[in-house]
Amino acid sequence: MLNQYRRLVPTVAFGVLAGFTTGCTWLESRDNLNKGVNAYKNAKFAEAAELFRKAAELDPKNENAELYLASAYMTQWIPGADSPENNDLAKKARGVFMKVYEKNNKSELAIESLASLSFNEAKATLASGEGAARRKAKFEEAKEWYTKLIQLNPKKAAAFYSLGVIAWENWYPVLMEARSKMSMKPEDPGPLKDKKVREELKAQYGQLVEDGISNLRKALEADPEYDDAMAYLNLLIRERADLADTPEGYKKDVEEADNWVQKTLETKKMKAEKANKTTGIVADK
Repeated sequence: MLNQYRRLVPTVAFGVLAGFTTGCTWLESRDNLNKGVNAYKNAKFAEAAELFRKAAELDPKNENAELYLASAYMTQWIPGADSPENNDLAKKARGVFMKVYEKNNKSELAIESLASLSFNEAKATLASGEGAARRKAKFEEAKEWYTKLIQLNPKKAAAFYSLGVIAWENWYPVLMEARSKMSMKPEDPGPLKDKKVREELKAQYGQLVEDGISNLRKALEADPEYDDAMAYLNLLIRERADLADTPEGYKKDVEEADNWVQKTLETKKMKAEKANKTTGIVADK
């Protein structure tokens, strides 16, 4: 019996020690996480990233530490600044967000952040020359992530809005190029003069434009005061007008676009007045 007890003691002691060590590691992870949050709030993003990295390393199950870490990398990243250090920040942010997504494919923050990374990389890339293909690929990447986000949260107004903006980003340069080739200035009324070109563009980009308009309307269904969505809805409808078959069709779209301009201005004014009431600021009359 005594021998059995002696054999048992090391086993029990090891179990207690292991539990104690695990507890200490968890506490250390939490301490680093809290310090990282404070550093982040004080805009010390590089310091915060290192603290979040330690927190995640000490507790690999701590999803929040990984999300904070990726966010700290992403906050330091400057879209369009082509340097090894800056590109590495985007790479690190994407890598950690992907790690979270692979473990939890319902992490809304990870999906939205991955979408935002691709979107901003596309926006920072030239629409012509060597960058055109990469820009298009990055927008497609962003579309895939925003679509996943909508599947997870069908009321995510920002995701629908972003899909509408992507449609405009892909369509606007093409339209401006077509107008330029026809010696049509941006302010010249449409539709496009050349019927053949108009039909070709409608076949290639018509659905893209319609999907963009549809997504912006869905953004407004989810958030009726989304003035940025109104502004882009004005742009897409106004530029869809150039594909109209007749001057009357062109005029109809332009009138609808003008209505959205007015709604945008009214909504911005209303929101400003609400904000002024909240802060106690009285707007000039």
